Amino acid sequence: QVQLVESGGGLVQPGGSLRLSCAASGSIFSISVMGWYRQAPGKQRELVAAITSAGSTNYADSVKGRFTISRDNTKSTVYLQMNNLKLEDTAVYYCNKMSPAPPSWGQGTQVTVSS
Repeated sequence: QVQLVESGGGLVQPGGSLRLSCAASGSIFSISVMGWYRQAPGKQRELVAAITSAGSTNYADSVKGRFTISRDNTKSTVYLQMNNLKLEDTAVYYCNKMSPAPPSWGQGTQVTVSS
């Protein structure tokens, strides 16, 4: 079972930036499809961004042009660079190993955008 540990969340003003990190244990990170999800209070968890082992990416429409997902296979770490943050980006952000099965989840890191 892959273990995932997120870090980098915090409080930021609208328009600010944060970078989330997700460190993975295990030897299969380099072949894994990784994703970042978020869950705001009272809402369903949603996929924010994903990256394949080859580096192909996709994003939710709400974050395109503002967020960038990347990975460093030498460090078994996936990142989410978040720029021009908006109030509606406030949520708990979760790292996820989407494949290969079984999926794994991190514990989540809180991102709060507030003036």
